[in-house]
Amino acid sequence: MNLTLFRGLTIGACLLVILTGYDSAFAQNSSEPHGLDWTQWRGPQRDGKIKAAPWPDTLSKDRLVESWRSPLGPSYSGPLVVGDSVFITETVDQQDEFVRCLDRKTGAQKWEVNWTGSMKVPFFAAANGSWIRSTPACSDGKLFVGGIRDILVCIDTKSGDILWQKDFPAINGTPIPMFGCVCSPLVDGDFVFMQAGGAMHKLNKDSGELVWQTALDGAGENSSVFSSPAIANIAGQRQLLIQGRDKMIGVNLESGEEVWSQVTPAFRGMSIITPTVFDNSLLVHNYQNPTLMIAVTKSRGQGFTLSERWKNKARGYMTTPVVVDGHAYTFLQNQRFACIELKTGEVKWSSEKFAKYASLIANDNRILALTSSGDLVLYAANTDRFELIDRRNVASDSWAHLAVRGGDVVVRTIDGLIAFNWQ
Repeated sequence: MNLTLFRGLTIGACLLVILTGYDSAFAQNSSEPHGLDWTQWRGPQRDGKIKAAPWPDTLSKDRLVESWRSPLGPSYSGPLVVGDSVFITETVDQQDEFVRCLDRKTGAQKWEVNWTGSMKVPFFAAANGSWIRSTPACSDGKLFVGGIRDILVCIDTKSGDILWQKDFPAINGTPIPMFGCVCSPLVDGDFVFMQAGGAMHKLNKDSGELVWQTALDGAGENSSVFSSPAIANIAGQRQLLIQGRDKMIGVNLESGEEVWSQVTPAFRGMSIITPTVFDNSLLVHNYQNPTLMIAVTKSRGQGFTLSERWKNKARGYMTTPVVVDGHAYTFLQNQRFACIELKTGEVKWSSEKFAKYASLIANDNRILALTSSGDLVLYAANTDRFELIDRRNVASDSWAHLAVRGGDVVVRTIDGLIAFNWQ
């Protein structure tokens, strides 16, 4: 274990770290408010970054050890790892959506809950599957799950009881989206935000009561948004960032009022990545379109002004970048890892081809990726070149986002869940 981890600790604390492993090592050094838990889409801060003990320079079976596996029906939802539990979704018999709570150490099931949740995506998207997609969010003993039919279900994390449920097509008079619900809910304080039924909704997380809704992309195909919202402070104002099919907008968190918008072209409206912010600027990284950096400024007493800072030829697809030291580490439409300097737009490097998609998690100067072909890829956050550290195949198909909690690495495959632990 890296000795720099122990800097500033007492001898007794050092011994505790050695004896109790990765979780305790994290706890001794972390100022992260969410602690170890992987509570939502892209992790504790919704940015794909964690603070944990340094990862070993290997993915070998004797260091990254399989703890357990659980067979499941198909799903693209990423797992959550909260306390001693793992929460995961699945679609069963092309008819019902299940949420399961498993023991983090053993994989034993604690509870399950289900509801009718079937639909068929269009024939040209059949390869993408007609199963649940949204990654849940967990906060204060409540689990928020987006079902494929544009619903939001709030579940008690201890008992598995459904506390409340919202059917947005029924509420808003909109059809079920053509490609199903993709948005992963966002929790902020006492509220949960969900993009469904052609609108963004702010709900009281305890009661499900609607606080406000902001109409976005209309109905039918247009309501099939592919992105999930984020919250960031931009130009001095904390705001909700929403990526629709053809534009990104900033929304006042209290009123739901749109405060700015920016056209963001994407092939057939496939604006997929979660809004990414750097230095009061927005990274636009859409499918089959150039990558843009849009600066956001605000004058006193006036509204927001948006202007292009730079443009390059890199084309994103489904992967939301992780930002490390002013550089976006991402995965491109051409199936390559890449590094982009965010101040200038310069593509510092791109790798050889790997797969169609990869989810990314950054821990200090290391990035762990899970590709759609089931490879775990460990590489360095190196701005000079693609520095592969190790690579290991763990599954045949995996489009869900990777989850990490301390030394635990949890992989959702198309047909199950695999839990690993770094020794």
